[in-house]
Amino acid sequence: QLQLVESGGDLVQPGGSLRLSCAASGFTLDYYFIGWFRQAPGKEREGVSCISTRSGSTNYADSVKGRFTISRDNAKNTVYLQMNSLKPEDTAVYYCAAGRYNSLHPNFYNDWGQGTQVTVSS
Repeated sequence: QLQLVESGGDLVQPGGSLRLSCAASGFTLDYYFIGWFRQAPGKEREGVSCISTRSGSTNYADSVKGRFTISRDNAKNTVYLQMNSLKPEDTAVYYCAAGRYNSLHPNFYNDWGQGTQVTVSS
């Protein structure tokens, strides 16, 4: 059974950094797109970044370009999201998801992790 588990969320001060991990089990990452999404209280879930686990090509939301970096380690069946220069508006529950298309829209992803909380506050 396909399973995704996020980890790495924490409380961090503005300007700080975090690295989130998305560990996959029950399937191999090859030929999937893995996306990172976030949802703040009272807001819709939004796409942050995605990566082709086969080619390594990436896609980012404008709000995180230049600050966040997505990467994958296929040998470890894990995708990472390095988040630098964090802002209070980055506060949200972060989810990873697996899909078959290069998209930042949640509707293109079928399998989701449980989420990890990121809080940016002084």
